[in-house]
Parts: sequence; structure tokens; C-alpha cells
Amino acid sequence: MSGEQTGSVEEQQKGMKAPLLPVQDSASHSSNQQVMTLKSFLTLKNLYIILGPLLSLLICLLVKLKDAPASSVKMLAVIAWVFAWWVTEAVPLPVTSLCPLFLFPLFGIGSADSVAHSYMDDVITLVLGSFILALAVERYNVHRRLALNVTLLFCGDPLNPAMLLMGLCATTFFVSMWLHNVAAAVMMMPVATGILQRLPPPSEQSEAVNKFSRAVVLTVVYATPIGGISTLTGTGVNLILIGMWKSLVPGAKPISFSTWFFYGFPVAAVLLIAFWCIMCSLYVQKGSARALSAYLEKAHLRRDLEALGPMSFAEKMVLSVFGLLILLWMTRNITDDIPGWGSLFNNLVGDGSVSVLVAVLLFIIPNMKQEGEKLMSWNECKKLPWNLILLLGAGFALADGVQSSGLADVFSRAIDFLEDAPFWAIAPAVSLISSIITEFITSNDATATLIVPLLYHIARTMHVHPLLLMVPGAIATEFAFWLPTSTPSNVVGFATGHIEIKDMLKLGVPLKVAGIVVLSILMPTLGSVVFGTNDGTQWVTQAKAPIRT
Repeated sequence: MSGEQTGSVEEQQKGMKAPLLPVQDSASHSSNQQVMTLKSFLTLKNLYIILGPLLSLLICLLVKLKDAPASSVKMLAVIAWVFAWWVTEAVPLPVTSLCPLFLFPLFGIGSADSVAHSYMDDVITLVLGSFILALAVERYNVHRRLALNVTLLFCGDPLNPAMLLMGLCATTFFVSMWLHNVAAAVMMMPVATGILQRLPPPSEQSEAVNKFSRAVVLTVVYATPIGGISTLTGTGVNLILIGMWKSLVPGAKPISFSTWFFYGFPVAAVLLIAFWCIMCSLYVQKGSARALSAYLEKAHLRRDLEALGPMSFAEKMVLSVFGLLILLWMTRNITDDIPGWGSLFNNLVGDGSVSVLVAVLLFIIPNMKQEGEKLMSWNECKKLPWNLILLLGAGFALADGVQSSGLADVFSRAIDFLEDAPFWAIAPAVSLISSIITEFITSNDATATLIVPLLYHIARTMHVHPLLLMVPGAIATEFAFWLPTSTPSNVVGFATGHIEIKDMLKLGVPLKVAGIVVLSILMPTLGSVVFGTNDGTQWVTQAKAPIRT
């Protein structure tokens, strides 16, 4: 027995020493590993990662700016690094947005404390509060009830396809006025696809029904960015613009929520009507009402509305808080002659303060569903768009750095040739360039961050009020109408499978032209009244010469 046990022990030891996988030649294994390591390193993504620091290094070593402080070259290097990563998305956009927090101190542009202030100001708190309210709207399905009611109102009896599309346009437009574009598109697309579910499958549809199904999805895709133009909180682009205006011209009158609304809403309303007319002419055929009437009736819509049940206490309170926020925003600062309630607090209260105040109420008011449960919980707030908040902060930090480093003066001298250019030619060109660039950069916010500071310095060189170029240039970045990848809200529509790229080009090209025309006409007319661009004293703290009107 002892001999057998000894033999078995020896066999076990040999088994333990035996390799689990077939033995390979160590030299060939090492060379294979090296090849695999080299291949995994030499990817396009990694090359993009190297591109940012490499551009920064080359600028620091090779670029010499005449009559400019050394800090301006360093700021240019930081911009090259950040923009290279933004455009190529070498690392996630929010991660790139954190880079100024360490690049500014390392390059000697600003202290860690000063750059951190850019990531939390009144504009950022405005975004935070607004998104918490948007999450409450989503939690209680307030948007779906609103959509069904408006669609019932507009669908007509007998069915009128053009008016039904107008109802969907108006609903999406209204929702997008108060929510970020992506959130509005995500909320409204189920309403659009709910309409399409009543229609036969695409393979069995007539041409009229097929075109209408495409129009329903395109309505949400395009009415979303158009609605976002109306209010400061509708899109990050508007927030970037007012934040940079405040940063670049600290002595100027800030753009309040009500001020923007008096310009943004008419622009968006005109553009929405133009969009509806273009869409109906392309996608609503004669006889489509007869083809669709068998599938879309008021009875179907009423059935869906009844399925939601009566409006709950929580829904009513969310709508009340929503209305309170709009009321406080609109009346905080009415006009120069009619002060709003903000004057009672020496105008120390900003739109961000109001937004956070109302958001806090959501955590206090009970929802009357479960004992102790409030309208909102912090778990729901985990969905907050920190990527947008960080992007806004990075944009404000870069704008501050351009000013403090002296790079702004270099830009101004570089574009002196524009001084004698006529504004009527520059404004449409600015809108066109912005709207084309935004097609190739997925984030409209990143496009605005790139373009808005440059437009400020171009306007300074031309001796015109900066907002005459900054406002149309920023709004035009919302005209990402051509490609599915141009903006996330386009992706939401394209992902339904009901539209193709040719549909976006067919509708997007004339819509982009209409948008540029609207901006070129309304900015020098309505914009000059709303923003006071004919009065050069509103921004003289930063001007070097009197402006042209």
C-alpha cells in the first residue's frame, strides 16, 4: 500500500507541475506578445489621444506671437489640446471638459481656485435646477399626458394630417422650450412611435401613409432643436452664450431669461412655421387624410388618454412648480422701466437661484403616493447630465483664460481686416459657417464653445456690438439638420428606423436655409431692440473703439 501511495503522490506532483495550456516556445510567445501590444497601442483612438499633448508641445516650442505675453502662447497650447480631444472624442467629452482644471495651473495661466469657479456659477446652477425639474416631469409622465391632449386638440374631425403634424410640432416645441433637447427628444419620440404603431407595417403601407410616418418622426427630430431656441434652458448652446457674454464682458448688462425669451421665442416660432410648411409640402400628399382615417381617429387617442387615468396629486404639483418657475423667471427683471421682483433683493437673485429654489421644493412637497415620499428623491437625480454641466464649465474656463492670458488681443489684431466689412454680409456668413461646422461635431455645445468667443473678437474688430454676431452664430449651431450623427437628438429619431439620411437631407437643406434667413433678418431688427445693440454704452467696459450700428 505504501508503494502505491508513494506512486500516486509523485503523479500528483507531476500533474501540479504540468502546464494548464500547451507549452509554447518562450521566444515566439514573447514576440507575439510584443506584436499584440504594438497593435493595441497603434489604434486611431490612441493616436488621437497623443494628438492633443503633441499639438500643445509643438505650439509651446514653435509658435511665437508678436507683441504678446508668454501666457498667450500657453493658452493657445491649452486650447489646441482641449479642442483636439473634443473634436476627435479621443476621451469622453466630459473627461476632456475636466482638463482645464489641471492644465491652467500647470501652464501658469491661472490658479486652481480661479479656474474651478468657472465650473459652478449662476448659469451652471440654472442648468442643475432645470434638469431636476425635467426629471420630475419624466417621473410622473406629465409630458405624455400633455402630448396626448394637444394631439387630440389638433387632429381634427375628420382627420387632417397637416394639423395633426402641427399639433405634434407644437407639443414637441413646447416641451423642448423647458427641457434640454436630448431629454425632450427622448420624451416625445415614444409619442410619435405610438402614433406609428396604429399604422400598418412599412412593407404594407401606401406611399401616402409611408410619407406621413416619416413626417411624424421628422417632426420630433426637428421641432426639438427649434423649440430649444426659445428659452435659456432649452439648450446648452443658449447657456454657453450668456455665460460667455457675462465672462467676456463682465461690465455689460447680463442677458436674463425674459430678455432672451423676447428674442428667442419669435425666432423659434417663425422657424417652426417655416419647418411645418416645408414638411407638409414634401410629405403630406393629397388624399392622405382618407388613407390615414382608418388608423388614426380621436377615439384611439382618447383611449390612450383614459389609460393614464385621472391626473394625480403629484402630477398637479409638478405642473404647479413648473408654472411657478416660469412665472418667477419671466417677472424677475421685466424691463429697465418696469423692475421685477428681483429689485426687492437688490438684483442679487439670479435665474440660477430661482431654478435651484424651485428644485428644492420638489424634495419637500409630498407626492401623496406613499407615506413620507416626496415628489423627487436623490436617487432620481443620479440621471442628471453631468456631461453637459462639465462641458459648460470648461467652455467658461477657456473663455476666461483667453481674456486673462492676453490671447484675446492677439485674435483681435489677427482679424483687423474685417474692420471695414459690411455687417449685412458678415451675419449670414457667420450663421452659415456655424451651421455647417455643427454638422461635423456631434455636440452643438462643443461647437458653440469653439465659435462664440471667436465671434466676440471678430465683432470687436469690426466695431459692431458683439451680440450682433454672437447670437446668430450661437443659434446657428442648433441647425444640425443634415446628418444623423450631427446631434444626439437626430440619433434618437434615426434609431427608430422610420427615416433615412436622404429624408434628413431632403428636409434639412431647405430648413437650414430658412434658419439662416430668419437669423439674418431678425437679429439686426428685433435683436437690436431686445438686446439694445444700438446702444454702445452697454458694453463699453471692454470696447476699444466706438461701435457701428
